[in-house]
Amino acid sequence: QVQLVESGGGLVQAGGSLRLSCAASGGTFSSYSMDWFRQAPGKEREFVAAISRSGGNTQYADSVKGRFTISRDNAKNTMYLQMNSLKTEDTAVYYCATPRSAVVFTTSHAMDAWGKGTLVTVSS
Repeated sequence: QVQLVESGGGLVQAGGSLRLSCAASGGTFSSYSMDWFRQAPGKEREFVAAISRSGGNTQYADSVKGRFTISRDNAKNTMYLQMNSLKTEDTAVYYCATPRSAVVFTTSHAMDAWGKGTLVTVSS
């Protein structure tokens, strides 16, 4: 059973940066594509970014394209989300997830394992 633990959330001013991490254990991390999702208060969970098992293929939601960068270090069983030029509308709980598949998916129903989330608050 894959276990995922997010870290790196916090309070930041608009225009600032944060880097989230997702540490994986209990599975073969390098075999799986990985995703970031987020859920803002009162809203549905939404896709943010995805990365292939090698890191060579990445996908982003239009709302974060050009500002966020997803990456992974398979030697450390860790995935990252570098968030720059943060906006107040980026405020949400951020979750890492995996479909436990080599195929890259961008929908939440395809995910097989989830972390508990880390809160990012962007103030104006």
